[in-house]
Amino acid sequence: MAAKEISVKKYVVRLSGAEREQLEALLGKGKSPAQRLLKARILLKADVSEAGEGWSDSRIIAALDTSPSMLYRVRKQLVEEGLEAVLSRKQRAAPAVARIFDGEKEAKLIALACSKPPKGRARWTLRLLENKVVELGIVERASDSTIGRTLKKTRSSRIAGSAG
Repeated sequence: MAAKEISVKKYVVRLSGAEREQLEALLGKGKSPAQRLLKARILLKADVSEAGEGWSDSRIIAALDTSPSMLYRVRKQLVEEGLEAVLSRKQRAAPAVARIFDGEKEAKLIALACSKPPKGRARWTLRLLENKVVELGIVERASDSTIGRTLKKTRSSRIAGSAG
């Protein structure tokens, strides 16, 4: 029956002895991210080599409380990219959200924050800065919290240095 199941699968897991040892050592330590440990368990259960258990997909899904798509992705990645690719996290090519303030825009924001506040105000507020950077065309839009984080990042050393 297992041979029949294998022939239907597009991505068949066949681990070498060294790969099995690596996965078992990883699980033995238990000091890896949960996702990596889950992938290691999936591969060990799905392995159809002589040393492997060759469990059915439904049995693996039930035993490891995972999804069919996760099982499919792990199998596919192993076959196409190898064991190291399965166990390592993919690095993003770019950050999830692009930075609003690059170096030049950040410098303009700092210069604005250090300038004289608007008439009738004792100091710049984050909301005032938020509106002014858009009005001046420094950025298309920015929240007061983004402006606060940007200023905090750049001004923290100055503030700490003047407190003594």
